Formats: sequence, C-alpha cells, structure tokens
Amino acid sequence: MEKINKILAVNFGGIGDEILFLPALISLKKEFPSAEITLALEGRSNGIKDLTGVIDNTIIVDIKTKNKYLELVKFILKAQKGGFDIILASGGSVFMSVILWLTGIKTRIGYDCGKLSRILLTGAIHLNKNQYAAKMYHDLVTPLTDIVTELPQINVDKQIKIPNSVLIHPGVSKMSIQKGIVKTIPAQVWADVIDLLVQSGKKVILSGGPDDDECIQTILKTVKTNNFENLYGKTKNLRELAELIAQAEMFLCSDSAPLHVAVALGVKTYAIFGPTDDEKLIPPSVTAIKAGDNCPIKPCLWEKRQTSCQSLDCLKISASDILNAILK
Repeated sequence: MEKINKILAVNFGGIGDEILFLPALISLKKEFPSAEITLALEGRSNGIKDLTGVIDNTIIVDIKTKNKYLELVKFILKAQKGGFDIILASGGSVFMSVILWLTGIKTRIGYDCGKLSRILLTGAIHLNKNQYAAKMYHDLVTPLTDIVTELPQINVDKQIKIPNSVLIHPGVSKMSIQKGIVKTIPAQVWADVIDLLVQSGKKVILSGGPDDDECIQTILKTVKTNNFENLYGKTKNLRELAELIAQAEMFLCSDSAPLHVAVALGVKTYAIFGPTDDEKLIPPSVTAIKAGDNCPIKPCLWEKRQTSCQSLDCLKISASDILNAILK
C-alpha cells in the first residue's frame, strides 16, 4: 500500500459509541504511526478527544438536528478538500456508502449493505452485529491492518486506588430518557443499594453528571445512611470522571457511557442490564447484573423495539440481588 498520510474515520453516536470505536482507531495508529487521524462525530461526543492520543482532529457533524442534510453536505465538502487517503465509516445503511462515495476519497471502507455498497465502496465489510460492539467496529480496519486491539484504551494518569471502594454512577443520558428508553433501575433501588453496601463495610462513592440530577436528588432524599461520599457534580468533564473511575476498586453503573470508560480503564465493573444486549455491549471482564424475568423477547431494545416497554420486568432487580453480585 502507498504511503498513508491522512485517515478520516466516521462514527456517529454518543460517547459510549466513540469509546467502543477506539480499538479500530488504535490499530490504525499502530499500523500507520505517522498518519493523521481525523474523526467525524456528533458534537455531544467531542469530549472523546480528551481521553486518547490517537485522534489528531475532529469534525463535528450534528446529524440529530433539523439541519441534518445540510450538516452532511458540509461534511462531504470538508472531506473532499481534506486530502484524505482513506475514509472508513461505521454506519450500517447504504446511505453511508453513498456519502463515502461522494467524498471522492480513493479508499472507502464501510459495511456491506447490499449491491450498491459493493459498487460504491472499495472495501465492503460484512456487518456482524452478533458480537461485542468494539469488535464489530474493529472489523472495518481488517483490510488495512492485521493488528488487533481487543478493548478500548484511554489515556488517564495512574490513580491511587481508594481501598474497599465502590463507585456508583446510576444515570443514563438525558437523550435516552427523552426518547422513552429506560435502561436502569429506579432511583429508590439505587438508594437501597447504597444502604446495603455501606452496611456490608464498603466505602461507597456516589457520582453523576448534569443529566442525572433528578435521579441523584431522589437517591439523596431516599437513602437512609449518610456514611457515603457524595461527589455528584464534582466531575466537570469526561476526563475528570475517568480519573475518578480509575480510583475505584469496583464500579457499579447502568448501561451508559461511564460503563465503557471503566472498561477502557480496566476497572472491575458491574453493570445493570435490562432491555439491551449485554453480550454486544460489554466484554467478559464485566459482570452484567440482570433480572430473572425470563422475558421471551429479551433483549428487545433496538432489535425488536425502539423504546422500552411499559412493564419493564427486565429491570425488576432488587438491591439485595445487586449486593450479592458484587460480594460474590
């Protein structure tokens, strides 16, 4: 292959999606160490660049706004003028293949979405959704390198561990809530978990971001003990949250972006899973805490429905169940 100077990667989604995309970028940087890697992403996820050294530049494409198509046209024009040698994108629709073709970049790699994708792309990769998402994304770089990066990795200074600590991050993104997507247990149960962990002798630390205010306030009103550390609102950005997670011996969270931060840091992690598929979102090192509801269509979110169901039997997980999983 001729010398590669500039690579453009495209991955739209939240922070969690960008962290899961990192193994692909890490392998590319190892294969082409002198190449400049630019990541096109949504504005809400731009903080990813503060966690890694493999992303040299970012291009913001806010496709969730009413000006979606204008944003995409602006992106195509930037890509055409950017002097890129390779473009690869994670979108699983033929529309993404068209966008890549319109950039005019010589090497275009995306998922195989049918005959048109195979015509428009120079590399059409089989889309295997039945695997850990980081591996699914990493499949995109297989035509370019034999290097394999199994897990996300982020750059955070080594932290001193807080002995016997359990850091709890109960929230999910506000966008999920607004869309009617429920992926975690009620705040009252989180409060019970804190009480039980404190009773068991654990040093409990509570954290959360701006999206978690309602959940956190309910927890603070409901929890019976005051023998825990409340660091809600103390982390001002993604890097500070990552540093806090790195200090914990154990991390307990919902299916949300902080989960993937913890995976990238190698922290022992326990995650609440309900309607989403843990086998696609976490590696074996993470313990998925799930209800024994025997729902015949679980996991249903995304594969079978776009919003959560009304019964939410898959999230009827007791505080004692969570405690037992952590202490086991």
